Amino acid sequence: MLHNQQNDQLAARWNRIYQHFNALEVLEHTLGSGKAGRVALVSSFGAESVMLLHMLSRINPHTPVLFIDTQMLFTETLEYQLEVTKLLGLTDVRTIRATAKDLQDSDPDNRLHKVAPDNCCDLRKTRPLQTALADFDTWITGRKRHHSGFRTGLEYFGIDGEGRVTVNPLIHWGANELNAYMDRMNLPRHPLLRRGYTSIGCAPCTSRTTAGEPARAGRWRGNDKQECGIHFMNGKVQRPTQQEATS
Repeated sequence: MLHNQQNDQLAARWNRIYQHFNALEVLEHTLGSGKAGRVALVSSFGAESVMLLHMLSRINPHTPVLFIDTQMLFTETLEYQLEVTKLLGLTDVRTIRATAKDLQDSDPDNRLHKVAPDNCCDLRKTRPLQTALADFDTWITGRKRHHSGFRTGLEYFGIDGEGRVTVNPLIHWGANELNAYMDRMNLPRHPLLRRGYTSIGCAPCTSRTTAGEPARAGRWRGNDKQECGIHFMNGKVQRPTQQEATS
């Protein structure tokens, strides 16, 4: 991995240089500069994933894509992942899962999401992804400012809790831009979108949203949890501060 202090300086410099560039240019720079080290894109193949995957396929379809299968995903998500991978010609999609031993030790009855959702996300998402990311210096995410919470302050480039560079090309994109891009490029939408799911995670913890609700309102409904934890700081699940949540 690139040295953490060097990564801090690198992210800050790139944010100054590329603050007025668009998403595709940021992605092209990340993959083509030669300074980001080993790069992977992390994708949920969810409601808003296909735009970034399509951009990636235009630049380098052989870039590793890490797909976290929690083994609690909707069947529609698993089918959509296969459809999009084939359509875009992505050649290195890696399915990431918790080990059978970890699942047996920590969640033998598949009920952890009901009693300790943060722990369930840590078991099924955060830890497996941390293991997979050990082979990379930089990872690309689909996070956007319009998702609110701590994401409102996102910049194009950041640092995760392990000192890796994170790249967020779509921070300025809202629902209108996302839909326009999908229409223009004739990209398939996640099948659950038409059933009212605007943000799609694990089946037990995802519900439909209604008109006027934020896109992520259906995630962990009735719980103050807003993030699965893969965007961690020092290994801890991130929660927005009260100021961030109301800004």
